[in-house]
Amino acid sequence: MTDLPMPAPPPVPTPVLADLPVRAVGTRLTWRGGGETLVVEPWGRDSVRVRATVLGDVEDTDWALLPPGPAAHEDARVEVRADGATLVNGAIRVELTASSGFHEIVGYEVSHCELAFYDADGRLLLREIDRGGSLQLRARNFRPRLGDDGHTLTASFESDPDEKLYGMGQYQQHVLDLKGSTFELAHRNSQASVPFVMSSGGYGFLWHDPAIGRATFARNRAEWHAESTKQLDYWVTAGRTPAQISRAYADATGHAPMMPERGLGFWQCKLRYWNQEQLLEVAREHRRRGLPLDVIVADFFHWPKMGDYRFEEEFWPDPSAMVAELKELGAELMVSVWPQVSLESENDSYLRRNNLLVRADRGIDVQMAFQGPSTFLDVTNPETRRWLWETCRRNYGEHGIRTFWLDEAEPEYGVYDYDAYRYHLGPALRVGNVYPQAFARAFYEGQRADGGTDDENEVVNLVRCVWAGSQRYGALAWSGDISSTFEDLARQVTAGIHMGVAGIPWFTTDIGGFHRGDVTDPAFHELLVRWFQLGAFSPVMRLHGDRLPREDVVAADGSPRLPSGGPNELWSFGEEVYGVLERYVHLRETLRDYVRDAMRAAHTDGQPVMRGLFHDFPDDARAWDVDDQFLLGPDVLVAPVLTAGARERDVYLPAGARWTDAATGVVHDGGGTVRADAPLDVVPVFLRDGALPQVVGRTTGRVAPGTPVVGASMAGPGAAGPTTSGPTTSGPTTAGAA
Repeated sequence: MTDLPMPAPPPVPTPVLADLPVRAVGTRLTWRGGGETLVVEPWGRDSVRVRATVLGDVEDTDWALLPPGPAAHEDARVEVRADGATLVNGAIRVELTASSGFHEIVGYEVSHCELAFYDADGRLLLREIDRGGSLQLRARNFRPRLGDDGHTLTASFESDPDEKLYGMGQYQQHVLDLKGSTFELAHRNSQASVPFVMSSGGYGFLWHDPAIGRATFARNRAEWHAESTKQLDYWVTAGRTPAQISRAYADATGHAPMMPERGLGFWQCKLRYWNQEQLLEVAREHRRRGLPLDVIVADFFHWPKMGDYRFEEEFWPDPSAMVAELKELGAELMVSVWPQVSLESENDSYLRRNNLLVRADRGIDVQMAFQGPSTFLDVTNPETRRWLWETCRRNYGEHGIRTFWLDEAEPEYGVYDYDAYRYHLGPALRVGNVYPQAFARAFYEGQRADGGTDDENEVVNLVRCVWAGSQRYGALAWSGDISSTFEDLARQVTAGIHMGVAGIPWFTTDIGGFHRGDVTDPAFHELLVRWFQLGAFSPVMRLHGDRLPREDVVAADGSPRLPSGGPNELWSFGEEVYGVLERYVHLRETLRDYVRDAMRAAHTDGQPVMRGLFHDFPDDARAWDVDDQFLLGPDVLVAPVLTAGARERDVYLPAGARWTDAATGVVHDGGGTVRADAPLDVVPVFLRDGALPQVVGRTTGRVAPGTPVVGASMAGPGAAGPTTSGPTTSGPTTAGAA
């Protein structure tokens, strides 16, 4: 028998796009398998967005992320292949590794797709956890919620044990590097959860989900958890410096407006001015004493009932005349607006009939009981936002008021049972964290629709809580009802740094703390002075608190009103304290032009105003660990005194610059620690590379408070001081010292 030639093996078919596990439409990659749909796409320069859901298509939610600009993805490209796909967008690369095969344990074929993120140099930034062999782990772990159309979700990532992490908004803890921390993703009074974190490893990560949950940054893994959600949604950006990451994050979620002029100076407040004449007299006294004043505040319960959103006429008989006189005095009025509506409010019935209130899913529908039972406005409903602004425009705006204090913005439920409440957009457990953003949005959109677009028609409203994207609605965050202690003072330094990283450049605190500050107590006087010094170098300088002893308030008919706190003006604490506060409120005016420039950088470039040393000195390893100092803009290093009784402190001066001591004029090389004198009336401040020579001498009083600045530029390298370390050979010139 003749041997026949063996037939050639059939050619291996070339995969066609339909056979590939990952499909590309433009630069958008989609993988499906195991009931899951995963979408990865460019989202802004050097950035990507990742979404996934179960048995459906991903939703185009816009909780915080804005649509990218048309030129943002000019350099983006994708490659699909048999084992997955690659997406490159500027400085970030995403690898999708797909696999499928028969799984003996379950008896059928299973599919997987794992994600890893790299920078432009090929360095791994972060990656999803792998399956762990027999462990069969899930990086995107959706679990059904019985009786609910959503899921609980945990997203898990491998963790670099050596990275340092910053951001996440405001939590009341004095912790700078967040590695090793765990966070409740929920708002409370004095807690603002903003789920953005920046890594020293060169990336930023936004958890784009307003669900109640938890974030944990352990050494072995990072986990993001949502209690109730419909999809996984996060955003990652790559950047070589914190400034690049801040810029990309602001582009993705919105830039803060330009801070109007009234936000640059001093804001006077207390709990609470309870009548028109009392408030006006404080403003008049400021002018009699020659003290700067930009804003003065009518705090809560200037209204008859919560939810009335108007002045009580007995105590505030002529708001228009009050606003007009304040304008003549060079100040503006800010009024408090709470989202609570009393069951006795004149607006309660209308709001209930039109479903404009938050609803309790169980039990009696009372959500807070401070000064009587109340419920919260549902500001996630656009009709509620429209009604709220129209009501406030009519009762406040028509008097000339254009600055609002949006208190209770978390909102502050009497009991934080998040699963008990429901909003227009869904259960609070699923959407609750977007509430403060929507509250700020109600006023911003209403005010912008009514006004112009020049800087002085820009919006700045004080808000007690924020979420991702709040900054684009003119939200000035303050740190809530904190206590009058040095421990709380220290926490505000790290809180302000983290808020800046989290994209909230406008930040302030209650100078002196809110709770239990006694105006007659010398210990409180020391705390107040130290806090006032911090406030003078904060993005916004604002004095507020519920001081002791309190003052009872009674109406003409004998019925009680909410008491007023004790006096809280600069002259309320004795002449010695007044002399220090007077010096620093005038020093703030000397900084006005500089602060304006820092605010402009926040507006145009997304840079934080209050920042950690690492922001401008990322190549200095020690700068990433300094938790008791900060930079105001790029050129002013502030080392507040955070310990009772301290009269000196160590100050670290970052490498890569030379630093002028604002108290003495001595210039120091960076890269080391100096011991700075800090008598009670002096806060250590150092100026970078000769910037702001006119500040030298003003922290000590060597230059008299209110002395005009003559002939000095506001900033710039080489503008002041000697160029050798050690004591200056000659003092500043008259122009520089002034």
